[in-house]
Amino acid sequence: MTVVARPQPHRGSSAPHRAEGKGGPSEPSGASAAGTGTHRPVAPRRPSAQRRRRRRRDALLFGALIAPNLIAIMVFSYYPALYNIGLSFAEWDFVAPTPEFVGLENYRDLLTDPSFGQVLLNTLIFTGVSVVGSIICGLLLGSLLATKVPLTGFAQTMAFAPHMLPGAAVGILWLFMFDPNYGLSRWAFSLVGAASPDWTTTSDWSLWAITIAYTWQRLGFVTVICYTAILDLPKDLYEAAALDGAHGWKLFRNLTLPLLSPITFFLSVTGIISAAQAFDIISIMTDGGPGVSSTTLSWMIYEEAFKKFDIGSASAAATVLLVLLLVITFVQVRYGEKKVNYAS
Repeated sequence: MTVVARPQPHRGSSAPHRAEGKGGPSEPSGASAAGTGTHRPVAPRRPSAQRRRRRRRDALLFGALIAPNLIAIMVFSYYPALYNIGLSFAEWDFVAPTPEFVGLENYRDLLTDPSFGQVLLNTLIFTGVSVVGSIICGLLLGSLLATKVPLTGFAQTMAFAPHMLPGAAVGILWLFMFDPNYGLSRWAFSLVGAASPDWTTTSDWSLWAITIAYTWQRLGFVTVICYTAILDLPKDLYEAAALDGAHGWKLFRNLTLPLLSPITFFLSVTGIISAAQAFDIISIMTDGGPGVSSTTLSWMIYEEAFKKFDIGSASAAATVLLVLLLVITFVQVRYGEKKVNYAS
């Protein structure tokens, strides 16, 4: 018997032959068109009427939900800021029926005022020391509370209590503490054989008096935020660091601080904005004096507007403060983005 070997098709061409045997190639029309040198654009599918109605309904619902907050922001934030910028180019005393346009005269007078430089320096010192001091002390106190020391709940309450007090009450409290005759300052300085300085009535100490009081008031808020953030840190990282021999300050510096960098960034931004607008403590403790030794931009705005009734100068000072805060916040955000990108 003679065995005839049946020819086997080539492996690479078996699939196309089977496809052609079933009625043509199985490639999509676009691929075959591309193979022949022609291109047929595929028309995009139009959404169905039901999907379009759903999208419109979702858009209307989204607009209805954000409308109250958006209107409130526009009315109480953006409009006053824009109106204030407009008043900075005018002269007005609350009595004239309409402001009088004077151009850049208010800014010229402000920048040529000999006391304006001292006011700017006071603002920078007050803001920088209070923000940095509250963050450093808050990190240390938050780390201490996170170690579950005795009476932790009571310590948390006492640490957060200053933040709940009004600024006027904090100012009055520190006025008694700084009193050189019978205050706590007199007792503290007597321990080292020195006399208590006149904190609120001398130009050498008045700025530091309001800075200490404001830092103490904000310390409670920073401490609670840092304490909560430390409790949320991953425990396995600390266990691994402990196995490598990291303890105490080394562990805090090399692990806790880098992990808390987003929290410290948030606290620094909000702290600068809040400190630059501080008013009540200055009003109660020093009234901006003696002279301009404890006057910040926020207090200068109040004096120009409601003591001298010079609305144009007050608006110019408020605009300068707004620009400074925008620049500082922009620099902080850019630095924070670079730090996050470098870490990733």
